[in-house]
Amino acid sequence: MKELICITCPRGCHLKVDEENGYEVTGNACPRGKVYGYNEVTNPKRVVTSTVKTTSEEYPRCPVKTNGAIPKGKMFEAMKMLDNIVLKTPINEGDVVIENLFETGVSFVACKNID
Repeated sequence: MKELICITCPRGCHLKVDEENGYEVTGNACPRGKVYGYNEVTNPKRVVTSTVKTTSEEYPRCPVKTNGAIPKGKMFEAMKMLDNIVLKTPINEGDVVIENLFETGVSFVACKNID
């Protein structure tokens, strides 16, 4: 039995996920908690945020994030992929930095406009 705290809303329900009984989720106050509990135990995913180098003297780093969640086990590999990236200005919020991480359809995107 796994115990989790749901993070889909501020309520923070204390969930129990019974791995031996079809991943039954209890303790959730709404359907989103049930989905969160099941996914967190069977295939946890996370949105990743970081920064990358730029050619700008004023802003030497640009914040980036994934535009969706990737498998939790791939987070460090995804971060390593950013090590040698240098974005050339101008940079627009939403510009794709690395496309289709791990064939998930999720990309790293820029989170700031830099001229």
